[in-house]
Amino acid sequence: MSQMSHNRQALIQSDAQPAEETVEAATLRANEQIARAILKTLLYSDLFDYPLTPEEITHYLIDALGSKSQVLAILHDPAWLDGRIKQVDGFVTLPGRENIVTGRRHRSAVSHRSWRKARFYARVLGHLPFVRMVAITGALAMDNSNEHDDVDILLVTAPRRVWLARAMAVLLVYAGKFTPNTLCPNYVISEEILALEPRTVYVAHEFVQMVPLYGYEVYQKMRAVNSWIEQMLPNAAAPLHWEPEYLPGKMGRCVKGVMEWLLAGRIGEWLDTWEMKRKIRKFAPRTAHAPGSVIFDQNQVKGHFDDHGARITSQYQRRLDEFRLSATAQTPGAPVAAAPERSSTAIQTVQAKSSHEWHE
Repeated sequence: MSQMSHNRQALIQSDAQPAEETVEAATLRANEQIARAILKTLLYSDLFDYPLTPEEITHYLIDALGSKSQVLAILHDPAWLDGRIKQVDGFVTLPGRENIVTGRRHRSAVSHRSWRKARFYARVLGHLPFVRMVAITGALAMDNSNEHDDVDILLVTAPRRVWLARAMAVLLVYAGKFTPNTLCPNYVISEEILALEPRTVYVAHEFVQMVPLYGYEVYQKMRAVNSWIEQMLPNAAAPLHWEPEYLPGKMGRCVKGVMEWLLAGRIGEWLDTWEMKRKIRKFAPRTAHAPGSVIFDQNQVKGHFDDHGARITSQYQRRLDEFRLSATAQTPGAPVAAAPERSSTAIQTVQAKSSHEWHE
């Protein structure tokens, strides 16, 4: 390895900041930050058996702001990441992980078919009373779902109508049980509490990869409330792939308005509270020892019993330690989860299992 290459590799593993820098040194330091960010981004995506294109690396770049041309320059310069990455048919992976490219292509083709069902669900959900935003989350949002994966949905509702709106969405779940790609509304929140916690790379990534299909205005509010995400993923200021917004027609808006008027007062409040208490009683045995990712209250339904986000966060941290890369700066008070080592296959299994929790 040349002396320059050796110096660059040393920079990638160093967090030391020089007291004064020349223009050349400043450029080298900026490239070093991007090289570190590229490696962090690949280490994270590899947890999901998900190789990235240069465009995706740029968009999901962790802890650094960089252009696609800068990313490409570093990817093609062996002095920076030589031996740490592999490029296969337009995808970038870690060494020894070239085989995941075939898997991604297969899941991408499957996801293409699943999106038809997802768009249908979004149209119907957008017509339901009190629903203010519908977004696709999880594997499908990244075109990374398998044949029998569920369509994970985030719903934002009017205040104090979370449980009522969710109950109506569950009716759609039952209607779709006889087809692949069942709807899974496993995260429902009120528009009064759009802030996301905990403030980890996992939560940030789940949000920026989310694809809104209804309620763009609420989506923009959600972005503004969670501005901390821009510190971790500064290039992901908007979804990588936008979908057209599915707005109800004149008749749909009229029916939705009438239903909300009928359920706006005490009747609607009583039904929402009744449904909340009923579900809390039903899941009481499971929530007694549930992790912090399970939250049931008047303004949110978060049924992530397996808390795979904590496992992924923990495994990602271990990888950063192995590569001697500093972790993303956590917001003071944000928890760092601890969990036993799990393989990427095991993580996907946990995700698949957890997606079935809310079909009741």
